[in-house]
Amino acid sequence: MNENKQNTRIIGKYEGDKEGPLLLVTAGVHGNEPSGVKALESVFAELKKTQPSLKGTLLGLRGNDKALGKGKRFIDEDLNRTWTEKNLQTNTPASHEQKEMQEIIEILKDYSEEKYPERYFIDCHTTSSDSLPYISVQEVGKNDAFAHRFPGYIVRGFSDIVDGSIDKYFSKQGITGFTFEAGQHTAKTSEENHRAIILLALNEACGLDLKNISDHPEFKETYENKFEQGQKTFKIIYRHGIEDETEFKMKPGFENFEKITKGQVLAVQDGKEIKSEWDARIFMPLYQSQGNDGFFVIEEAE
Repeated sequence: MNENKQNTRIIGKYEGDKEGPLLLVTAGVHGNEPSGVKALESVFAELKKTQPSLKGTLLGLRGNDKALGKGKRFIDEDLNRTWTEKNLQTNTPASHEQKEMQEIIEILKDYSEEKYPERYFIDCHTTSSDSLPYISVQEVGKNDAFAHRFPGYIVRGFSDIVDGSIDKYFSKQGITGFTFEAGQHTAKTSEENHRAIILLALNEACGLDLKNISDHPEFKETYENKFEQGQKTFKIIYRHGIEDETEFKMKPGFENFEKITKGQVLAVQDGKEIKSEWDARIFMPLYQSQGNDGFFVIEEAE
């Protein structure tokens, strides 16, 4: 890969004073979700200023670099659906996102399991609707146990329903972690939530003493106080997918995790009302022009 391109992809790298795990943080996999990039820049600035003791290495990577520059979700296709077995086996990318995928894989060759026997990841995202921050985790390896070391809402099963997500790829490589959705795309609190989860992950994975962070304990308390009901775990029970030529529009006003009832109108598709079949909760309602996931339905896990 061109060295300048690699330098653009890498947001930052901080090597601790002791050997230890790799914490990989990806941000901007969707180009209209820049808050994770901004949060990483803030974290690296903090680490550079305070030079705290750390076990291992923090690596921050931009996802869809070109789409971030344009403020678009993607250029040709969703980068968070591109990591399929078929695409991973080809050396000739058929889209811009497949090219970006290959560039990320090339960088990760320098951070192999041989160099870092223990590796963790967080993939930073935001949502088109208002939302509390939450963790989306695939139940493989140590992912679920790692996710439950953090406060807040945890949703299981997203990567089992959709194919080609980057977190699913990382998990297959033996890297432990989860996707973190920090809130609505343009909300200032989303950047704050991303920064908080990265610092908390540095504490959990790499032994960062949070007392060395300049705004501790305020940032930690601010994040934890958003969850009045404590930690809750949900599972996905339904995905409403959208075909390319389908006209789909959510009913206005839904927020992530909002309770829905049987018979409630959720959306209109090709002129027909889509009604809830469940007394449950709405999850990731689509309020943007790009994307093929109309909404999900979740319920609390036992």
